[in-house]
Amino acid sequence: MATLDDLKKRIASVKSTQKITKAMKMVAAAKLRRAQENAEKGRPYAEKMNNIILNLTNGISDKENAPKLLSGTGEEKVHLCVVLTSDRGLCGGFNTNIIKKAKAYFKKISEEGKTLKIITVGSKGHDQLKRVFKDNIIEKMSFKESKTINYLDAEKVGKMIIESFEKLEFDVCTIFYNKFKNVITQIPQEQQIIPLKTSEVEGESSDDNYEFEPDEDEILNNLLPKNISTQIFKAMLENSASEQGSRMSAMDSATRNAGEMVDKLTIEYNRSRQAAITKELIEIISGAESL
Repeated sequence: MATLDDLKKRIASVKSTQKITKAMKMVAAAKLRRAQENAEKGRPYAEKMNNIILNLTNGISDKENAPKLLSGTGEEKVHLCVVLTSDRGLCGGFNTNIIKKAKAYFKKISEEGKTLKIITVGSKGHDQLKRVFKDNIIEKMSFKESKTINYLDAEKVGKMIIESFEKLEFDVCTIFYNKFKNVITQIPQEQQIIPLKTSEVEGESSDDNYEFEPDEDEILNNLLPKNISTQIFKAMLENSASEQGSRMSAMDSATRNAGEMVDKLTIEYNRSRQAAITKELIEIISGAESL
């Protein structure tokens, strides 16, 4: 049984932890508002770019000679998976949910006998995947130094993917991230960006009619690489909001659990203290009676 001194130290320790989790919850709540705004602002831009690409695609007369980023290599033997996670922990199941979604895709690829290559963006994803998929990871990226999510970081990832595709190192590229819904709910996403799935684009509004100058092929050659960076940037914005929401929820739960633990330990401390006092009184009374 723990002594009074041990219980007292443990109560002080839990209270200190509670202060930290409460502070982290407040910080996450402050960061969440801006991250959510950025994610919501990024969605229409990414969707509109997809709509423009759809209109351009419909205007291409020679589909067989369309840009490779749009039509693909014609094969699906080598799959490149870009897993976007956070560089910091204490955010509940945020990273685990992305990894779980990615692993299910990896399993499907392996069962089909196809080659798997992985790029991890964020140290937490790399730490979880390297245990099983160490040989499949070809690149590890981290933007821990960046204070905010920016397009330049997304462009670095996009350029790496495009350079690898131009060298014919893979046939299909898929990104994994969490889409922000609310503080409690973040939905793991699996989005194919090379070749671009026109069926997904057609799901968006494409009623607008455009006249393009120069021709569609030339515009697509310039627009498709930019679209890859844009989709990655959108995924990073969604991840940022999801991370802060998940961290806020996790720290709120941890703070409440710490409060409950302090209450239980305080009751146990008071009971032990009362028992010790009662024991001392009995010993004093017994000693007095023996005299």
